[in-house]
Parts: sequence; structure tokens; C-alpha cells
Amino acid sequence: MFANRLNASTKHTAHVLAALGDKTRLLLVARLAAGEPLSISRLSAGTRMTRQAVTKHLHVLEKAGVANGRRRGREHRWELNPAQLREVRRQLDRIASQWDDALARLKASVESGRRV
Repeated sequence: MFANRLNASTKHTAHVLAALGDKTRLLLVARLAAGEPLSISRLSAGTRMTRQAVTKHLHVLEKAGVANGRRRGREHRWELNPAQLREVRRQLDRIASQWDDALARLKASVESGRRV
């Protein structure tokens, strides 16, 4: 029932956070954050992951809108979509602000001896 009341932005943020909730995908995002598009071979270099495993994780990130893949010749190059991460950051900042406000109200109530 609660899930039905979530707005589209919140649902999208949850989808992005779920995609980022895997340490392998976080590693891939960190590598892509360097700025230049990277091939699957370069993304899997120095890891124990196969290119197929990397590709699977990249498709999850792509579905969440965090990464974009483009063919360049024979290679598939991937890059980060920072706009999606900025939107998630805005959502998290909004939630943090709401918590700060709630804690400030609680503190004021406790200090004044009033009930919340």
C-alpha cells in the first residue's frame, strides 16, 4: 500500500539505489567516474570478473539510468550518467533535511518539557 503512494521520482531513486547497492556495481561506477568512456575489457582489467559478468552489471546500471553504453567500432564503451546521480543526491539531501528538522523539533520539545 505504501509503495503505491510513492511518486515517480522516489521510485526512480529507489531503483538507482538498488542498482548501486551491489559492491561490484559501485566499483564499476567508481571506475566510470574517472570521466572517460571505458570498454568492458578495461572495466574488467585487474579484477576476477569475466567480461560477461561486467556486462551484466553494466546493464543493471544502464537500466537504472546510471550508465550509458555505446558502440564504438568493435568495442562497447561505457560512461557514467552523472545527472541520475545528482538527482539521487538531491533526494537524499531532501530526506536528510527532513530528518534534521524532525530532530530539531524533538530537541526543542525535550528541552522545553513539552510533549511532541
